[in-house]
Amino acid sequence: WLELVTCGLAYLAGSIPFGLLVARGVAGIDIRKVGSGNIGATNIGRVLGMKWGMTVLVLDAFKGFLPVWLIPLSLTAGQSDVASGTLQVIAGVATVVGHMFPIWLKFKGGKGVATALGVVLCLAPGASLAGLAGFGLCMLASRIVALSSMTAAVAFAIGQIAILWPNPFNGEKLPLAVFSLAVPALIVLRHRSNIKRLLRGEEQQFQFGSS
Repeated sequence: WLELVTCGLAYLAGSIPFGLLVARGVAGIDIRKVGSGNIGATNIGRVLGMKWGMTVLVLDAFKGFLPVWLIPLSLTAGQSDVASGTLQVIAGVATVVGHMFPIWLKFKGGKGVATALGVVLCLAPGASLAGLAGFGLCMLASRIVALSSMTAAVAFAIGQIAILWPNPFNGEKLPLAVFSLAVPALIVLRHRSNIKRLLRGEEQQFQFGSS
């Protein structure tokens, strides 16, 4: 039951559509009908400007961080570190899935990058630095958020597997190793439309809106 409770609470936390709520509260618009139609921080930044884009980024990251930190801590008091770590991984996956497929929006959510950032800052801070470095370097070179986000996901996966080496899939390391491959793969999959535009040379460079 611990796993089910963790999964349910983390999914509900992840499914809070901060981008949609901020856009409605600030500008009275449905962000799904403006710009790229995505509810994430990138589209908010393009449409409403840096301040609100960064606000949504922080909120989405926070909703990723909090369940991974708080839910297992509350449910596994007195239990082993292995049990707590496993619940953290479950919470992390469920939170990212909640953002990508929120029940409130007919399972049509965002790409999950900011939420995954919050998750990995709690779950795997060392490898998250590799992801941030990958994002920053790619963004400097290309100014394309989608490409930078996918680069960050791959860099995180490589970094975390390297940290868990030489036996990343053995024993207590297994849940985190699986997470480190599955969530980046899911993020890349969610960018499939961006990949098609990149291959056609149609993906736009990022710039903040003027609002």
